[in-house]
Amino acid sequence: MSMPSPERGLYSISVAAELTGIGPQTLRLYETKGLVDPARTDGGTRRYSDQDIRRIQRIAELTAIGLNLAGVGLVLELESENNLLRQRLAEVRGDEDASL
Repeated sequence: MSMPSPERGLYSISVAAELTGIGPQTLRLYETKGLVDPARTDGGTRRYSDQDIRRIQRIAELTAIGLNLAGVGLVLELESENNLLRQRLAEVRGDEDASL
């Protein structure tokens, strides 16, 4: 049996709140601010993935050091761009190594 994708929405808002220690109302606020985008069931129920849980934990880390939610959004965006650039660099380096 294969492991579920880390992007697959598995957890209800109450379970996500329990896993992260962040209240449901705050999770809804994070969604309103565009910091997290959980999947939805056909009935509209939020379903948080493992990736969403990790992102919420990162948001909590950043707010704990004093960033406001606007600052958190910028940091998350920059971290995402940095990860993409690192992946591209690794691909380029891998392609160069293969051609040598």
